[in-house]
Amino acid sequence: MKKIILSAILFATVLFATAQNEKYIAAMKANIAALDSSFKNPANLLTLANKFERIAVAEKNQWLPYYYAAYCQVNYGFMEQDKSKTDAIADKANALIAVADSLMPNNSEISCIKSMIASCHMMVDPMTRWQQYGEESTGQMEKAMEQDPANPRPYMLKGQSLKYTPEAFGGGCGTAKPALQTALDKYAVFKPASELHPNWGASYTETLIKDCK
Repeated sequence: MKKIILSAILFATVLFATAQNEKYIAAMKANIAALDSSFKNPANLLTLANKFERIAVAEKNQWLPYYYAAYCQVNYGFMEQDKSKTDAIADKANALIAVADSLMPNNSEISCIKSMIASCHMMVDPMTRWQQYGEESTGQMEKAMEQDPANPRPYMLKGQSLKYTPEAFGGGCGTAKPALQTALDKYAVFKPASELHPNWGASYTETLIKDCK
């Protein structure tokens, strides 16, 4: 009798865990599918960041919701017109990615977000902040390349950074195109670990290259 009861409890536990996992996957897929359209309106990006954060708080041990919340948050920071608000937005993204980092250390995708956050801080005042945040952004970018050489996103970030750096400081399309082409080549063969893992940036890389022609 005890074996029957234990088996029933185990079966119910498995069913509950499966249902919870399916709910998590469904919520993540719905939010990930909304990413591209959210870039058309900064407010939508912030709403999506909050949705990912709610999933993160509910799941606690999943790093991807924190990652996507930080990704939305930092992109919202880039789009914020009032630069007096940008640092607080970037700080929020940093707090989110720090949790993701604690759950999944030494991850290339997380290092990419850290690089973006540093760039977001730098863009508030590039002339005075370059030494601190520019170096941090580049360092995280290079770390991402080392952590996963197959990841196209750090190369895309490098190319983007070079494209918008004045030629007098070593930037411009001439120096950006090799990095962007490397990113595009890597995108062509890149396969995310799952349908929930990061897979963004290919079309944007194509746009950057076209702008340089």
